[in-house]
Amino acid sequence: MPPERPWEKPAHAIAPWDVRKPIIAAINGPAVGVGATLPLQWDIRLAAESARIGFVFVRRGVVPEALSTWILPRLVGMARAADLLLTGRMVDAREALAFGIVSRVVPDAELLPAARALAAEIARETAPVSVAVTKWLLWHMASETDLARADDLDARAFWWTGTQPDVREGVRAFLDKRAPRWSMRPSRDMPDFLPPPSRGRR
Repeated sequence: MPPERPWEKPAHAIAPWDVRKPIIAAINGPAVGVGATLPLQWDIRLAAESARIGFVFVRRGVVPEALSTWILPRLVGMARAADLLLTGRMVDAREALAFGIVSRVVPDAELLPAARALAAEIARETAPVSVAVTKWLLWHMASETDLARADDLDARAFWWTGTQPDVREGVRAFLDKRAPRWSMRPSRDMPDFLPPPSRGRR
């Protein structure tokens, strides 16, 4: 017997915005269907010069999936999202960059090294808990419609991080001209005022 709501994700599925580390996409060649929509749920998207991206669903008789009708207008604006989703046309890497779908275009041979270097820079230079809280704020603020609540949450997060050990270490490391030694971990040191993940565990 088929499930009552066959379109729903399993309860144990982990949403990308609930993952406490940044997710980096390296897009090369043709990215269509889920190859175009799933990376929208990730945090940073790089593209090779040869990349072509297409939300081709309407050309195949279905509608866009993977939350692309929610995320894409927030990335590129309603007019450009409508252009892409209602025509199903392909765009090259430079147009994807101009639209704001990707943040960087690099030569094909440099794509994976660039993605790895970006991940290494985040791992080396940034405080893991600060990154996790910032990522949560980015995704949460995309749907926060109450400006006063957004301001309060932003101020509360800034105040909280400013009272934690990592901020003292970050300042000391900067003054000492050395690499920081972060002691806090997203698995145990997140602020209690952030809600739990939407589904699953991180």
